Amino acid sequence: MTIFQTKTQTRHGASPRAAHPATTIVPLYGEIDIFTSPALRERLLRALRLSTGPLVLDLSRASFCDVSGLAVLVGTQRRARALGITLRLAAPCSQTVRLLRVTGLDRVLTTHGSDQGEPRPYSLPAQTRTGD
Repeated sequence: MTIFQTKTQTRHGASPRAAHPATTIVPLYGEIDIFTSPALRERLLRALRLSTGPLVLDLSRASFCDVSGLAVLVGTQRRARALGITLRLAAPCSQTVRLLRVTGLDRVLTTHGSDQGEPRPYSLPAQTRTGD
């Protein structure tokens, strides 16, 4: 079973409407597949409605992603772009990285910190990093 959480964090405790827009982090757990994609889509749409800045999907604890999961990620990225929001995938597993490469989506979806030696690891500033 996959659990989705949405956390909105700001720099230095500022409100989401402050000069520095909040980064919304959505940690994803377990498998992202045909069974969990509908719930994920709804959660990400809600996160986009609440976002004032970048949206980061933390995939560090997501063990699997199939093509239906990729479809949700691409759809979310298109909606984010239309709203002027940057979408990033943080720490995808090697299976997800391979799927992104095979489908060519690695050129469309920005990823940071994969377990395949991504040269620019994604890291939040210490003030905005949280535990679960």
